[in-house]
Amino acid sequence: MGTQSELGDFLRSRRARLRPEDVGLPPHGTRRRVPGLRREELALLAGVSVTHYTRLEQGQSTNASEAVLDAIARALRLSEDECAHLRDLARPSRPRRPQAARPEHARTNLRNLINAMADVPAVVLDRRNDVLAWNPLGHALLAGHIDPESPDSPSQRPNLTRMLFLDAHTRELYTEWEEEARTALAALRLTAGRHPDDRALAELIGQLAMKSTEFAALWSRHPVRGCTSGAKRFHHPLVGPMELGFESMQLSDPSGQRVLAYSAEPGTPSEAALRLLATATRSTAPAPPRTTARTTP
Repeated sequence: MGTQSELGDFLRSRRARLRPEDVGLPPHGTRRRVPGLRREELALLAGVSVTHYTRLEQGQSTNASEAVLDAIARALRLSEDECAHLRDLARPSRPRRPQAARPEHARTNLRNLINAMADVPAVVLDRRNDVLAWNPLGHALLAGHIDPESPDSPSQRPNLTRMLFLDAHTRELYTEWEEEARTALAALRLTAGRHPDDRALAELIGQLAMKSTEFAALWSRHPVRGCTSGAKRFHHPLVGPMELGFESMQLSDPSGQRVLAYSAEPGTPSEAALRLLATATRSTAPAPPRTTARTTP
């Protein structure tokens, strides 16, 4: 994930989605070699020199000012997330040699917290979407076919994005899989722009691009969008259809970990289905180990 290469690809993808008439320029009468705005047209709209913009797009300039980046973002009509992504790519932090990531773990207090949320599906994720911990209902909702202890082993730890594209059960779980895939990939690209030196993240992206043609096609379009709340529609193999709201809550420390929790609208069939799943989860949970009373001779 070369930052400067990513920057050029990102800028070209955003130029391609705009037509001259979309931004108040006269339409070009002749056949255009490339879709969207030309570099010269974008530079005119942004009020920067063509040479300056071209150097930026070609990865030959790493010191673009905030004013120039703001002007380009306005000309390209970027969203707030896309503006942040543009800054991450155009003004990266000092390059560092990618280091092998040490396995992350969820803190004990965080595990206790989500386990106390017995009627709320909850998982702890790192920035790559690796599952660091989940409570029984979170496991039952998202991955009942996977060993519940797998998050405790870094080598077997499930990754929600990998499962979304490569796991047949997960694909069937989401009623609107295509939308879910686009959303997950757009959030992953935003994270990749913020952490260009994350070797494990780069390996995940490379693996998905090689193993999933759908991932590769979506990735090439450079979607960028954060996703911290909303609704997801499930078709669960045990309790059927559910529409659940979700909140992704970032921890205040620099770990990049977050808690993802789901809930149903009170009084809806989805709430009834979620309660049924919670009941089924409790009924199938392993019993605590029995202790043998010690008698005094």
